[in-house]
Amino acid sequence: MAIVELRNVHKVYPLGNTKVHAVQGISFSIQKGDFISIAGPSGSGKSTILNMLGCIDVPSDGQVLIDNLDTRQLSDRQITRLRHRFIGFIFQSFNLIPVLNVSENIEFPLLLGKSRQSKAERKQWVDYLIEQVGLSQWKKHRSNELSGGQRQRVAIARALVTKPSVVLADEPTANLDSKTGEMIIQLMRSINREQGTT
Repeated sequence: MAIVELRNVHKVYPLGNTKVHAVQGISFSIQKGDFISIAGPSGSGKSTILNMLGCIDVPSDGQVLIDNLDTRQLSDRQITRLRHRFIGFIFQSFNLIPVLNVSENIEFPLLLGKSRQSKAERKQWVDYLIEQVGLSQWKKHRSNELSGGQRQRVAIARALVTKPSVVLADEPTANLDSKTGEMIIQLMRSINREQGTT
Protein backbone atom coordinates (compact mmCIF):
# COMPACT_ATOMS: atom_id res chain seq x y z
CA MET A 1 0.00 0.00 0.00
CA ALA A 2 1.25 3.48 -0.88
CA ILE A 3 2.22 5.71 2.03
CA VAL A 4 1.86 8.79 -0.23
CA GLU A 5 -0.13 9.05 -3.45
CA LEU A 6 -0.88 11.84 -5.91
CA ARG A 7 -3.86 11.30 -8.21
CA ASN A 8 -4.19 13.57 -11.25
CA VAL A 9 -2.96 16.57 -9.26
CA HIS A 10 -3.16 20.08 -10.69
CA LYS A 11 -1.98 23.30 -9.06
CA VAL A 12 -2.91 26.66 -10.55
CA TYR A 13 -1.74 30.01 -9.18
CA PRO A 14 -3.35 33.31 -10.21
CA LEU A 15 -0.83 35.85 -11.49
CA GLY A 16 -2.52 39.12 -12.35
CA ASN A 17 -4.99 38.39 -15.14
CA THR A 18 -3.38 35.06 -16.02
CA LYS A 19 -3.16 31.66 -14.43
CA VAL A 20 0.10 29.80 -13.90
CA HIS A 21 -0.29 26.03 -14.21
CA ALA A 22 2.52 24.95 -11.88
CA VAL A 23 1.54 21.27 -11.86
CA GLN A 24 -0.66 19.58 -14.46
CA GLY A 25 -2.07 16.08 -14.06
CA ILE A 26 0.69 14.53 -11.94
CA SER A 27 0.07 11.02 -10.58
CA PHE A 28 2.48 8.79 -8.67
CA SER A 29 2.71 6.78 -5.48
CA ILE A 30 5.45 6.25 -2.92
CA GLN A 31 5.81 3.06 -0.92
CA LYS A 32 7.12 2.86 2.65
CA GLY A 33 10.91 2.89 2.65
CA ASP A 34 11.28 4.36 -0.86
CA PHE A 35 14.12 6.83 -1.43
CA ILE A 36 13.21 9.02 -4.38
CA SER A 37 14.10 12.36 -5.89
CA ILE A 38 12.12 14.66 -8.14
CA ALA A 39 14.28 16.31 -10.78
CA GLY A 40 13.56 18.96 -13.36
CA PRO A 41 14.47 22.47 -14.46
CA SER A 42 13.74 25.55 -12.41
CA GLY A 43 10.04 26.39 -12.49
CA SER A 44 8.92 22.86 -13.38
CA GLY A 45 6.83 22.41 -10.22
CA LYS A 46 9.22 20.44 -7.97
CA SER A 47 8.78 22.68 -4.92
CA THR A 48 5.04 22.93 -5.56
CA ILE A 49 4.78 19.12 -5.48
CA LEU A 50 6.91 19.02 -2.31
CA ASN A 51 4.68 21.63 -0.66
CA MET A 52 1.59 19.57 -1.45
CA LEU A 53 3.26 16.37 -0.19
CA GLY A 54 4.17 18.24 3.00
CA CYS A 55 0.65 19.62 3.53
CA ILE A 56 1.91 23.18 3.19
CA ASP A 57 -0.31 23.65 0.13
CA VAL A 58 -3.30 21.82 -1.38
CA PRO A 59 -3.95 20.94 -5.01
CA SER A 60 -6.34 22.99 -7.13
CA ASP A 61 -7.69 19.69 -8.43
CA GLY A 62 -6.94 16.02 -7.87
CA GLN A 63 -5.99 14.22 -4.67
CA VAL A 64 -2.96 14.09 -2.42
CA LEU A 65 -3.32 11.08 -0.13
CA ILE A 66 -1.01 10.79 2.86
CA ASP A 67 -1.41 7.73 5.04
CA ASN A 68 -4.64 7.16 3.07
CA LEU A 69 -6.04 10.58 4.06
CA ASP A 70 -7.12 13.05 1.38
CA THR A 71 -5.43 16.31 2.41
CA ARG A 72 -8.13 18.44 0.76
CA GLN A 73 -10.72 16.92 3.11
CA LEU A 74 -8.82 17.68 6.35
CA SER A 75 -9.29 20.66 8.66
CA ASP A 76 -6.34 22.93 9.46
CA ARG A 77 -6.03 21.23 12.84
CA GLN A 78 -5.99 17.75 11.26
CA ILE A 79 -3.39 18.90 8.71
CA THR A 80 -1.19 20.25 11.51
CA ARG A 81 -1.43 16.97 13.42
CA LEU A 82 -0.71 14.92 10.30
CA ARG A 83 2.28 17.09 9.42
CA HIS A 84 3.68 16.88 12.94
CA ARG A 85 3.35 13.11 13.42
CA PHE A 86 3.96 11.94 9.87
CA ILE A 87 6.27 14.34 7.99
CA GLY A 88 9.78 15.66 8.61
CA PHE A 89 11.13 18.59 6.60
CA ILE A 90 14.67 19.42 5.51
CA PHE A 91 14.71 22.91 4.05
CA GLN A 92 17.26 24.25 1.56
CA SER A 93 17.96 27.24 3.81
CA PHE A 94 18.16 25.04 6.96
CA ASN A 95 15.65 27.21 8.93
CA LEU A 96 17.55 26.77 12.19
CA ILE A 97 16.65 29.00 15.12
CA PRO A 98 19.71 31.25 15.65
CA VAL A 99 19.34 31.68 19.43
CA LEU A 100 19.24 27.90 20.01
CA ASN A 101 22.20 25.56 20.01
CA VAL A 102 22.40 22.33 17.99
CA SER A 103 20.73 20.20 20.69
CA GLU A 104 17.95 22.72 21.26
CA ASN A 105 17.27 23.14 17.52
CA ILE A 106 16.90 19.38 17.13
CA GLU A 107 14.70 19.00 20.23
CA PHE A 108 12.42 21.92 19.32
CA PRO A 109 9.81 19.94 17.29
CA LEU A 110 9.34 17.60 20.27
CA LEU A 111 8.38 20.58 22.41
CA LEU A 112 5.73 21.69 19.89
CA GLY A 113 3.79 18.44 19.95
CA LYS A 114 2.43 16.34 22.74
CA SER A 115 5.55 14.27 23.27
CA ARG A 116 5.13 11.48 25.78
CA GLN A 117 8.86 11.36 26.33
CA SER A 118 10.37 12.56 29.57
CA LYS A 119 13.06 15.23 29.43
CA ALA A 120 15.71 12.51 29.95
CA GLU A 121 14.26 10.40 27.10
CA ARG A 122 14.17 13.43 24.81
CA LYS A 123 17.80 14.23 25.63
CA GLN A 124 18.85 10.63 24.96
CA TRP A 125 17.06 10.58 21.58
CA VAL A 126 18.46 13.98 20.56
CA ASP A 127 21.98 12.91 21.57
CA TYR A 128 21.58 9.72 19.51
CA LEU A 129 20.56 11.74 16.43
CA ILE A 130 23.43 14.18 16.97
CA GLU A 131 25.82 11.23 17.03
CA GLN A 132 24.20 9.76 13.89
CA VAL A 133 24.83 12.97 11.94
CA GLY A 134 28.37 13.33 13.32
CA LEU A 135 27.94 16.50 15.38
CA SER A 136 28.58 15.34 18.95
CA GLN A 137 31.38 17.83 19.55
CA TRP A 138 29.25 20.72 18.24
CA LYS A 139 26.00 20.05 20.12
CA LYS A 140 26.30 23.19 22.28
CA HIS A 141 27.23 25.46 19.35
CA ARG A 142 24.77 27.87 17.75
CA SER A 143 24.05 27.73 14.04
CA ASN A 144 26.22 30.78 13.21
CA GLU A 145 29.22 28.80 14.51
CA LEU A 146 28.65 25.92 12.06
CA SER A 147 29.56 25.32 8.42
CA GLY A 148 26.85 24.87 5.78
CA GLY A 149 27.29 21.10 5.84
CA GLN A 150 27.03 21.02 9.63
CA ARG A 151 23.87 23.14 9.52
CA GLN A 152 22.33 20.77 7.00
CA ARG A 153 23.14 17.81 9.27
CA VAL A 154 21.37 19.62 12.14
CA ALA A 155 18.38 20.10 9.82
CA ILE A 156 18.39 16.38 8.98
CA ALA A 157 18.47 15.38 12.66
CA ARG A 158 15.67 17.85 13.43
CA ALA A 159 13.58 16.38 10.59
CA LEU A 160 14.01 12.92 12.13
CA VAL A 161 13.43 13.79 15.78
CA THR A 162 9.66 13.15 15.73
CA LYS A 163 10.26 9.76 14.02
CA PRO A 164 8.27 10.72 10.92
CA SER A 165 7.22 8.16 8.33
CA VAL A 166 8.15 10.51 5.48
CA VAL A 167 11.05 12.98 5.25
CA LEU A 168 10.86 15.67 2.56
CA ALA A 169 13.97 17.56 1.49
CA ASP A 170 13.79 20.61 -0.78
CA GLU A 171 17.15 20.82 -2.59
CA PRO A 172 19.11 19.72 0.51
CA THR A 173 22.49 20.10 -1.21
CA ALA A 174 21.89 23.33 -3.18
CA ASN A 175 23.88 25.57 -0.81
CA LEU A 176 26.74 23.10 -0.32
CA ASP A 177 29.94 22.26 -2.18
CA SER A 178 29.87 19.01 -4.18
CA LYS A 179 31.87 16.96 -1.63
CA THR A 180 29.66 18.03 1.29
CA GLY A 181 26.56 17.58 -0.87
CA GLU A 182 27.52 14.00 -1.68
CA MET A 183 28.15 13.33 2.04
CA ILE A 184 24.66 14.69 2.88
CA ILE A 185 23.02 12.44 0.25
CA GLN A 186 24.92 9.40 1.61
CA LEU A 187 23.83 10.30 5.16
CA MET A 188 20.20 10.55 4.03
CA ARG A 189 20.44 7.17 2.23
CA SER A 190 21.95 5.59 5.34
CA ILE A 191 19.18 6.95 7.57
CA ASN A 192 16.58 5.77 5.03
CA ARG A 193 17.98 2.22 5.23
CA GLU A 194 18.56 2.11 8.99
CA GLN A 195 15.39 3.81 10.21
CA GLY A 196 13.02 2.85 7.40
CA THR A 197 11.98 6.42 6.69
CA THR A 198 10.55 7.21 3.29
